[in-house]
Amino acid sequence: MPFEIFKSEKSGKFYFRLKATNGQVILASEAYEKKAGAENGIQSVIKNAPNDDRFERKESKNGDPYFTLKASNGQAIGKSEMYSSKAAMEKGVQSVKNNAVAKTAVKDLTV
Repeated sequence: MPFEIFKSEKSGKFYFRLKATNGQVILASEAYEKKAGAENGIQSVIKNAPNDDRFERKESKNGDPYFTLKASNGQAIGKSEMYSSKAAMEKGVQSVKNNAVAKTAVKDLTV
């Protein structure tokens, strides 16, 4: 199941992550106060991932490429890991597009 919802035992906040078919996390969410927020975030990923202009390609202070996926209002939905090259980052963007399809199953790790 590509999407997982989980709760931080430390903060009590909810998060989601999107995994590739190999199990690697390709997109991680911001913190949400309620599980419904994380669920809405997943729907936002499904809606926005097909639009390439919603992916903001960035570079860390160390020069490592990464990306954020943004909603139509410009708010960040999720962030990628750091990549070793821009080409690897572009593969990550494509992986998010491929794995964030409508009617995607969600594994709820909070129950």
